[in-house]
Amino acid sequence: MSRRRRPAALALALVLVAGACSDDAGPQAPGPDATDSTAGDGAAATGGQPETPPDVDNVSARLVKVADVAVPVAMAVRPGDDSVYVVEKAGRVRRVPRGQTSSPGATEGAPVLDLSGEVSTGSEQGLLGLTFNPDGSKLYVNYTDRAGDTRVVEYAFTDGRADTATRRELLFVDQPFANHNGGQVSFGPDAKLYIGLGDGGSANDPGDRAQNLGDILGKLLRIDPAPSGDRPYTIPPDNPFVGRSGARGEIWMYGLRNPWRFSWDRQTRDLWIGDVGQNAVEEIHFLAGAAPAGTNFGWPLVEGSRRNKGSNPDGAVLPIFEYGHDDGCSVTGGYVYRGSKVASLRGVYVYSDACSGTLWGVVQSGGEEAGQGTLDVGGADDLRVASFGEDSAGELYVLNLGGGLYRFE
Repeated sequence: MSRRRRPAALALALVLVAGACSDDAGPQAPGPDATDSTAGDGAAATGGQPETPPDVDNVSARLVKVADVAVPVAMAVRPGDDSVYVVEKAGRVRRVPRGQTSSPGATEGAPVLDLSGEVSTGSEQGLLGLTFNPDGSKLYVNYTDRAGDTRVVEYAFTDGRADTATRRELLFVDQPFANHNGGQVSFGPDAKLYIGLGDGGSANDPGDRAQNLGDILGKLLRIDPAPSGDRPYTIPPDNPFVGRSGARGEIWMYGLRNPWRFSWDRQTRDLWIGDVGQNAVEEIHFLAGAAPAGTNFGWPLVEGSRRNKGSNPDGAVLPIFEYGHDDGCSVTGGYVYRGSKVASLRGVYVYSDACSGTLWGVVQSGGEEAGQGTLDVGGADDLRVASFGEDSAGELYVLNLGGGLYRFE
């Protein structure tokens, strides 16, 4: 389906993106991450797109550098706070004043959380995800520990810092391989905590975990972080597999290879997921706001719309858009732009690829692709996009592996 010409190769020797889609268990891109995806206040759960989708070819924008951050991979906003919070892959969370438009001193003061002594830093490992709860009193992170296993941890957030004395572990996941960790944590528009997990790594999902409802790998999970009995979180009773024999109640959607950033359209509550492919196809999934839970995206039986280890399962949802490896090798999912700084970008889902660095847009109408292309964006050279971020006003940020945090203007 790709209609793009691949740009010149970038510095792919960077460990973070090396071999992002190879068919072995070696180093790979962190399967790209984004930011806190919480929908804006008052978002209507209507789904869909305006009657006339925006024209991707007429988008004109520039990137303004906001701060220097070492290998940034995720961003979040805290309700009622005038800052954005940026994750460094090595294990630190930095505060950046939201009004900042240049980087004379990079970020503000000491890290608000420093886990650098607890985090593994292999190619797809590290501190990978960050979010705040809806009232801003708690901070949640997703990281790989020194053994390479996934941990999702809660901290109270007081006096501008994460209180490490309040550390509470919500989830531990034994990772069978070093790659495909997923890593995002985000509160959705329903105030539940969503956790993205890859299939556990290696090639072709050797354990067939993504299709196994008894395994949480290769899934999008949905939980309430409040404790319940002897469990550190609560499984919402309306999750689709609650009560099914042999199935994990935490599972919201399944059949994912390595979801490297998912987000909700703050206006429609539609869900978008960038799922990193293997050797052939990078996928972007779309689900309208009223779409049922329990969706199967087909991996590893299919890679995008192509057969991989079998046929597309009954009822599985194919990508709204996919592109081949002539155009990139590791999709970085983004956001539907709903800000006010770039009128021509409103309604466009913005995404990139960790290998190409090109900024692309796609729009949908009625759940079908209604236009896509390269975005006319200036202001930054040598982009290697690890993730995107969205602030409370809907303005869009780009996290560049080369060390910069940029904002669309």
